[in-house]
Order: sequence, then C-alpha cells, then structure tokens
Amino acid sequence: MEQNLVNKTTNDLSLFKSLPLNQNVILTMNRVEMKYVLTDAQLCYLKSALESYMKIDQYGKTSIASLYYDTPDYRLIRTSLEKPAYKEKVRLRSYGLANEQSKVYLELKRKVSGLVYKRRIAVKEKDMNAILDGDLYNEEQIAKEIMYFTSYYKNLMPAFLIIYDRVAYFDPNSDLRLTIDENPRYRTNELNLHTSLDGKPLLENGGAILEIKVQGAMPLWLSKILSNGDIYQSSFSKVGEAYKKEMQK
Repeated sequence: MEQNLVNKTTNDLSLFKSLPLNQNVILTMNRVEMKYVLTDAQLCYLKSALESYMKIDQYGKTSIASLYYDTPDYRLIRTSLEKPAYKEKVRLRSYGLANEQSKVYLELKRKVSGLVYKRRIAVKEKDMNAILDGDLYNEEQIAKEIMYFTSYYKNLMPAFLIIYDRVAYFDPNSDLRLTIDENPRYRTNELNLHTSLDGKPLLENGGAILEIKVQGAMPLWLSKILSNGDIYQSSFSKVGEAYKKEMQK
C-alpha cells in the first residue's frame, strides 16, 4: 500500500519516502475529502435535508482557528494551488481562542492522488517557535514526521490565519463525516491563536463551505440530496483563497 502511494507522486515526494511511516497508521488515516461552496439558500436546504440522516456531534457549533505556516515565498500554498498529485501543509489549530493552558494541535496534512492523510500532536502555542527551530523533540512517530517536515522546508513562519464556525455531522451507521464551515474568514496580521477570532470574509456573498469526508463510497441518499440542491463539488481551498485575495491587492 505504502509503496503504491509513493509511486504515484511527483518529485517532491522525496520527503514522504524518507519518513519511516507506519503502514497501519496510513491505512486508518486515509480518506477522501470533497468540498462544496454553498450559497445561503443551499445552506438552509442542506441543514434541513440532513436532519433525517445525520446527527450533529457533541460539540455543536465551534469556532476553529488554523494558523498556516509557509516559507517566505509561499512555496507550500503556491504548490497546492497548482493541484499536483502530492501536496502537503502544516498548521497550528485551536478550538476557540487559545490561552497558555489551552491544548492546540500541530497538524501535518498530506494529499496523495486524492487521498488525505492527516497527522497531529497536541502542543502549546508558546512552544511553536522551538518546534520550528528543532529544539523540541520526542520519540513519537508523528513528532518525527513533523520535525522532518520543518527541517525540509526551511524558514517556516506564520502566513495566514483561517477562522470559521463549524458544525460537524456524523452518520451513526458508517464512517461518513460532514462539516459545514460558516463565516469563513482570514487575516494576515496578529498571526496567533489567542488575540481574537476576527478576520476578513473569504466568501463575498455569504454562504458556507461544505466538506464531506468518507473512507468508502458516498451513500446514495447523500448524492440525491446534493443533486436536488444543485450542490456541486469544488476545489475551494480556504488558505488558497486567502492567498489569492492578498495577491490581488
């Protein structure tokens, strides 16, 4: 499985091949993620249509802040926008505003030929600079991968803060998971997880971002809901959209 994935990627996969990835972990972490940009009317329709099939998770609506790191020339974001067979990103994520005691998550996300692999560890926001400098280390497999990533991409620094208000749905009978991100926004100043949850809108006319995450096939009932609502898949990237908005200035 691992070697087959490696063979499908581009030259940038030298990083991926260098990591001592555990095959069992890869098999449990891979999934397909499909994204859709919703209008306000589609958002209202979808929420109503889902009531008979899915349940909202225990957290309800949660504000999520993701601080994306990149090189000074935005190498990671630019590569992602080119839609290569293999791409990756690193981000620091909090649920609500962080403080000194908050648990935040350092996430390494890779996409290989349409399959998504996400790995993360809990860290403190104040330790992030030390992590990037290679001064903090432990023997966990995921920590080794993240350390290799930060040493491979030199001079990583905060680039964009992406914020949205998420409601997550789950299907009690399958691995299907669905998230709706309302009021997606971003900022390029005060790049931290503890100042505020304010930002500039990513969508000009309201609406939301729908993400469907599943390891198998999409159920027929969900396909019908999307079709009846004229909801079609998009390649929308929150951080990619923020980058394009800033480059247009």
